[in-house]
Amino acid sequence: MLQISYIRQQTALVKEKLAIKNFSNISIVDKLLQTDEQVRKLKTETEILQAGINAASKEIGRLMGKGEKEAAENKKQEVAANKSALQNLTQELTDAEKALHNDLVLLPNLPHSSVPKGKTPEENEVVREGGIKPTLYAAAVPHWDLIKTYGLVDFETGAKITGSGFPLYKGKGAKLQRALIQYFLDYNTAAGYTEYLPPLLVNEASAYGTGQLPDKEGQMYHAVADGFYLIPTAEVPITNIYRDEILKETDLPIKMTAYTPCFRREAGSFGADVRGLNRVHQFDKVEVVQIVHPGKSYEVLEEMVSHIEKLLQALELPYRILRLCGGDMGFTSALTYDFEVYSAAQQKWLEVSSVSNFENFQTNRMKIRFKDGDSKTQLLHSLNGSSLALPRIVACLLENNQTENGINLPEALHSYFGNSKITNLG
Repeated sequence: MLQISYIRQQTALVKEKLAIKNFSNISIVDKLLQTDEQVRKLKTETEILQAGINAASKEIGRLMGKGEKEAAENKKQEVAANKSALQNLTQELTDAEKALHNDLVLLPNLPHSSVPKGKTPEENEVVREGGIKPTLYAAAVPHWDLIKTYGLVDFETGAKITGSGFPLYKGKGAKLQRALIQYFLDYNTAAGYTEYLPPLLVNEASAYGTGQLPDKEGQMYHAVADGFYLIPTAEVPITNIYRDEILKETDLPIKMTAYTPCFRREAGSFGADVRGLNRVHQFDKVEVVQIVHPGKSYEVLEEMVSHIEKLLQALELPYRILRLCGGDMGFTSALTYDFEVYSAAQQKWLEVSSVSNFENFQTNRMKIRFKDGDSKTQLLHSLNGSSLALPRIVACLLENNQTENGINLPEALHSYFGNSKITNLG
């Protein structure tokens, strides 16, 4: 959530940056400033009235001590009238503050100065590419055929159990999931991340804290009876570990990783992009989150990008890194890098990770702060990234490494999977 003080001081810049994000309701900024002015006016009036009540109350005691009962009684009536007025004024202030907050949460985070202008994914900036696109043998097929040939994933039974988009992994398909998850976690913990296994359901406060509410309410599965939400990513529960906490500067950086299933309704998804593992409602993902000093977050962002890039290199997958344009960025992000892996059988790039710096947008919502060297309390910065999301990684591993005699696996996975390739044999 943006800070109203910043909006007040940098109104023109805020409007300019919101335009880069293609935010359509920029007029809400002027509405916010009007409400803010009303809030500050009411606060002043409340403080003045309260001070008057306090002074009059002391005066009553003084008059009673002097035996001036009539004057004291008049003061009591004055105090009673002012208390009634204060009650009304306080309610008016509460309503204005609520209105201010309700409009503030509708504003997305402001983009970093390096974010390119643009509205569509086609306008994202390619930062760099790595790896080699494979040349497949003549009979190569996409992963949705391979998973049937090798008995790895059963979409039909998953649909029977739950519904479309809920895959049932089995046999070597389930084993490959487990191998990838363990490899990703080991890779992250070796880099200094602390592993967590968080709840898969979060309350409204947690979903609000990371910015899923109110922006993405329709994209989450909602357990209405209890008011809980199935997590769309491990970012939500593990960032909220530090909600309402004041940390020491010496505690920083906080580095966390977690494996969780993720649940997304993906309402409105259709077409070729949803075939097979390209887009599903439940999927496995390993996440990395950092909470850091505000002066170091962009240095940390580059470190996280490098961390995930090396992971893709170890998987021997061709990849590219994109800096997202304003119109393709998420609601909460100030700067996002997307990682895409090339699917040789589909002949297209598939997103497998996003790495984002939220600056103090999330931490302002969650009140995650620290005390600096001068004992001044400041908001921290939060970052997160997928390390990695499994479905499209699996799709590309299968497609890019298929041969007439099975599917080869990268060396990094051999010890985790227990074999160097997937075959139809035992």
